[in-house]
Amino acid sequence: MIGETLKLDAVTLRRETFDMRFDTQVEAGTIAAIIGPSGAGKSTLLNLIAGFETPDGGRLSIGNADVTDAEPSERPVTMVFQENNLFSHLDVATNVSLGIRPRLTTDPSDRALVTEALSRVGLAGFEARMPGSLSGGERQRVAIARAVVRRRPVLLLDEPFAALGPRLRRDMLLLVRQLQVETGMTVLIVTHQPEEAAAIADTIIFLDKGRTVATGPADGFFERDDVKGLADYLGQGEQ
Repeated sequence: MIGETLKLDAVTLRRETFDMRFDTQVEAGTIAAIIGPSGAGKSTLLNLIAGFETPDGGRLSIGNADVTDAEPSERPVTMVFQENNLFSHLDVATNVSLGIRPRLTTDPSDRALVTEALSRVGLAGFEARMPGSLSGGERQRVAIARAVVRRRPVLLLDEPFAALGPRLRRDMLLLVRQLQVETGMTVLIVTHQPEEAAAIADTIIFLDKGRTVATGPADGFFERDDVKGLADYLGQGEQ
């Protein structure tokens, strides 16, 4: 798997109270953390990339392909939500295999991929377990395993670890970094924790009031004094 460069060029979305506009680029095979105050448009940005929102203007490209008007299923993207979206009546192996193809029957090659993915996320031997028997962190690991077997070059993570405690959240972030290095995926992760963003990301994207205020290297980003609104955001603490 090889990540793809992601580019949003004047991508706009009209809302009742204000218009959103996103201009940013994430290089192939890197991790970008999306930060900003509540209501800044972080989840909306991911939804536009995934195709769950339709822009009113601008161009969105992944690699060399213009995906501005493409259906979600046509985009080389997979998304992991905070709620993990597992099917409670299906065992872990079946939940993961749905990332390969949306049916409940599997062949030996599918099962091998599922076993490998679960091992990668530290859940070897969990194939027959049901989601209700798992901890919150384990359920998120299953969701990440499902994303891995999809083999899409772009992975979107919408605050996937917000409900976890600090130590488990840190472990999950390290897992994402490890998987990104192994697979070469391009990863965008929404977080409310600046210290976590600095620890995991190559690039920081700061949003405010539905706009891309700044995109830059994670190293030293939070010490910058030229980014409008950044100091106020950092002074607010956790949103």
